[in-house]
Amino acid sequence: MSSGLLFLRVCLLTLMTLMAGIAQAEAETPSAADTVSEAEAPKVNAAVELPKMQKVLDKIKQQVSGETNDGKLSALNDLAAELSNAGDTLVQALIPQRAQLQAQLEVLGPAPKAGSGVKETPEVTRQRNTLEAQKARLDDQIKQAEGIKGASNNLAGQIANLRRDALKTQLALNSGTLFGAKFWAPLYAPQQDDVDKISSFSSELMDTFALAWEPDWRYGTLAWLLAAILVATFGRRYTEEFLAWVGIHVLPEGRLRRSFLAAATALATIAAVIIALNCIDLAFTRRDDVSEDVQSFFDRLLQISVICGLIAGLGRALLSTRRPSWRLPAISNEVALTLRPFPPLAALLVFIFQTMEAFNSSVGTSLGTTIFANGLTALLIGATALFISFRSSKVRRKMVEEGHTPEARSTLVGLIQMAITFSGVAILLSLVIGYVTMARFLSYELIWIGLVCGCFYILSNLLTDACESLLSTSNPTGQRIQSSLNIDERHLSQAAALLSAIGRTVLILFAVVSILNGTFGTSTPIELLQRAVEFWGGKGLGALNIVPAHLVNALITLVVGIYILRSVKRWLDKDFLPKTTMDTGMRVSLVTLLSNVGYVMVILLTLSTMGLQWNKLAWIVSALSVGIGFGLQEIVKNFISGLILLTERPVKVGDLVSISGIEGDIRRINVRATEIQLGDKSTVIVPNSQLISQNVRNATMGNAQGVATITLTFPLDIDPVQVRELLLEVYNANERILEQPEPSVSFKDLTATGIILSVTGNVATPRQVAGAKSDLLFEILTRLRSEGVALSSPQTMVIERKNGATVLQEQ
Repeated sequence: MSSGLLFLRVCLLTLMTLMAGIAQAEAETPSAADTVSEAEAPKVNAAVELPKMQKVLDKIKQQVSGETNDGKLSALNDLAAELSNAGDTLVQALIPQRAQLQAQLEVLGPAPKAGSGVKETPEVTRQRNTLEAQKARLDDQIKQAEGIKGASNNLAGQIANLRRDALKTQLALNSGTLFGAKFWAPLYAPQQDDVDKISSFSSELMDTFALAWEPDWRYGTLAWLLAAILVATFGRRYTEEFLAWVGIHVLPEGRLRRSFLAAATALATIAAVIIALNCIDLAFTRRDDVSEDVQSFFDRLLQISVICGLIAGLGRALLSTRRPSWRLPAISNEVALTLRPFPPLAALLVFIFQTMEAFNSSVGTSLGTTIFANGLTALLIGATALFISFRSSKVRRKMVEEGHTPEARSTLVGLIQMAITFSGVAILLSLVIGYVTMARFLSYELIWIGLVCGCFYILSNLLTDACESLLSTSNPTGQRIQSSLNIDERHLSQAAALLSAIGRTVLILFAVVSILNGTFGTSTPIELLQRAVEFWGGKGLGALNIVPAHLVNALITLVVGIYILRSVKRWLDKDFLPKTTMDTGMRVSLVTLLSNVGYVMVILLTLSTMGLQWNKLAWIVSALSVGIGFGLQEIVKNFISGLILLTERPVKVGDLVSISGIEGDIRRINVRATEIQLGDKSTVIVPNSQLISQNVRNATMGNAQGVATITLTFPLDIDPVQVRELLLEVYNANERILEQPEPSVSFKDLTATGIILSVTGNVATPRQVAGAKSDLLFEILTRLRSEGVALSSPQTMVIERKNGATVLQEQ
């Protein structure tokens, strides 16, 4: 590292140490016995630290402006991130001081107004002025610290762009064709410097082996080597057999056993490889006399073993040649047996050439030797990829020629094989034309993406099968859950589908993060997990100030808020409001209104918990305003109309209304529309704006009574008084007709067809009119017939021609 970077690192370490001490001092809560006064509490001297931070920021900018080396740019990027954290720590340290000054100012209160007659002592005035000046200075320091933090974040983004451009430049570097003498020069004409470095490091390795083989340490070395052999052979085999026994005898029948066996096979292989390499590492490096370079080399081998174990484990899990019926992917047994040697072969090649790269890195060989190792690695990986693709295609063609039907491949499988073939061709072509760095990048990306996709495939199947099996009522686990929660089987199926979807979404996001932020040879699963935790807990979506950890808090807030809101709504609807004097419509309107307000508050609280900055969403608000002005105006109008209906209550739930030829009972007033139930039990959805803007007949408003009116036509020769008394007797005898006001009979008209009488009576509600009229008509017709009184029948005129003459007849 250059002297400039070292100076910046020392400055930042000093700043971070000071910030950490302040944060720790502020976080400690003293007991009552050792409580100190506020004046004695440790405080940061921002006036001293801010110029130092600004100086460090300017130094980083100067270094970045003239730097092209990726390693130094990476170090500068780390420095910028540390400076941003230091700025944030400083802001967090100054905020409590500002709050303390604000509290002291509130105790003093505002300065008395002139002419108010209130006077204060000069000491109070002087103290207020001093506190206000200190508060203004703290505000400026907080603003400056936030500015340094923002500038550091922007600088880190710019450095990332520079590194990305540098990476493109390195990939486009032509270092000589694979067939050129320059590429093979490290084999037949190595540089003397490389020979000396390799010999020196080889001597260190031999010294390490000699130390491990000394008489006092020899038996321990043999024990560790024997343990490595046993773990790699018998340990892996019996672990896999035990996990298979667990899957068969413990897990429920179904696809879960198959996916569990695949995951168990992969884990057993990975664990065996890692433990075996750890045993080898302990066999040779357990002594304190081992040099630091050798120890770093063996640590690198342990990291390589994780990737190699993952390659071998995923290959054995997906091919499953020992248990073909439990094979997870749809691969024929012939193809699986053909591909069986390739996963361990690929793992071995990767281990050998990664060991070569680790050796070159530890030794510090020349650029030519490094390019040769990279090219040889890319050559073998590309050739292996092509051989795998061609070999599997050849086996499938042979099966077709022999009359056997190969497995039905999906489009995705075909695309994967095509991508492997094209990648192998691209790797070899890059080596031929001299782009060794590009070939190495493509080969490592091919392996890395294959590892990520293989892990995602096994874990997603395991998660889906576990959710479906454990929540199925055909298994004891699902039955216990159903009986404990007393829920329907359909809800269990929905829960299984929902949990499976959430799990697969998390796996997809982790796979995307792994592909974008990691690569083979530079990332281990532990490092990826650490990066995911950093992203989840602190990095986030900086543009909107959204942190994934805050998303979890926001989700919890949303779920808890909705649960509390529904509980309150249920309590109001079932327990509290029925005990008041409010009618049903008023209770429903009040509950609906409070629910709408509650949902708005829950949404706002969720967005606040998420940490969403509204000033970053100004363009969304503007677009929403335009949308409301054009496409959403009807929705907004109906929403406002719904609020008016709930507050003004011209109509309420339970009212009998008539609008636009539709008559029925209001069953529910929603945010956008109102549900009206007709007499045939069908429901009409009416927008709320129509209930506000159109003429609406409310038959039940103000406890209105219903009127049952029947109009009858009688012949001219009847006794009107007799008929009047008969009609009144029928009305008075009906239990639905109210006594007050009394029923009445009106002489409506006298026509050539007869006498028209109208009888009227009131019922309790308009809903009883139809039933009352039906009962009254039945009774009236029965009484009229028993009394010998007939209703007037319509007169018809019939014109006939008889013998050439026209004859008129009335009927």
